[in-house]
Amino acid sequence: MIVKKNRVGLVLVLLFCYLSLGTAEAVEYYPTDLGNIWVLETADGTERVTYTIEASEERIDGNEIALFKRTAETVSTDETTGETLFVHFDDEGVKLHKVVAELGSVFGTATAILSPPVLFLPASLALGDSWVFTLESEVILTGPVSVTYTYEVIAVEDVVTPAGTFENCLKVQVDTRTVTASISRSTSYQWLAPNIGIVKVETSQELVFNLTSSNLVSDASAYDVTGDSVVNILDLVFVAARLGEVDTEADVNSDGTVDILDLVLISQNLSD
Repeated sequence: MIVKKNRVGLVLVLLFCYLSLGTAEAVEYYPTDLGNIWVLETADGTERVTYTIEASEERIDGNEIALFKRTAETVSTDETTGETLFVHFDDEGVKLHKVVAELGSVFGTATAILSPPVLFLPASLALGDSWVFTLESEVILTGPVSVTYTYEVIAVEDVVTPAGTFENCLKVQVDTRTVTASISRSTSYQWLAPNIGIVKVETSQELVFNLTSSNLVSDASAYDVTGDSVVNILDLVFVAARLGEVDTEADVNSDGTVDILDLVLISQNLSD
């Protein structure tokens, strides 16, 4: 009887994964798989910014939290700056709960908490889309700070980088309004490639970073857990047989356990 129930459960799990294929053709402009890494550098290689998506043990308001990290560094120095965004993913997109910003040795660390969470990145993007959110925090030497970000998709362009040429990238304009004792404004740009993510950044100081390398979990090879050079039903069965276990071969999103998320990811990457 136990064997029969296990078989029924496996069939239902695999059926669920096949049904989820209906969303596989959706274009992702910022793939949110845990373990994704993007590295961008200036043309002279002196400045580097690294984006990562990492697992977190933290839960906020019942949501499983992931960490979006941006780390900026000058290659010849040891000091880095950047932000860690505490987010969760749902049908609307990436929801932002908290930001911890490392501002360097002078300004220290600033934290902004958003309750309820705000939409950081919509699940789907198209030319003309826009969204806004505000962060409030305290900064050493500055005091209370309020920063409002206005994002707008303003163009569709091809982008040439050291990592390759990416077609039909969305150019996103980011207008920032910062309120301290005075008010300042700045504008920067990001280019997001279909199913790749961020491939180019231009800062408000007109410093340009281009993608030099990336390591995306969504690469098909990551889902070929059986090693037979094709992602198929055998990979689904391999993972389904290990649900609830700690198995690095079956845990394709590297979140520490084999679960339904691993099955969904494989189903979305089945070979044609």
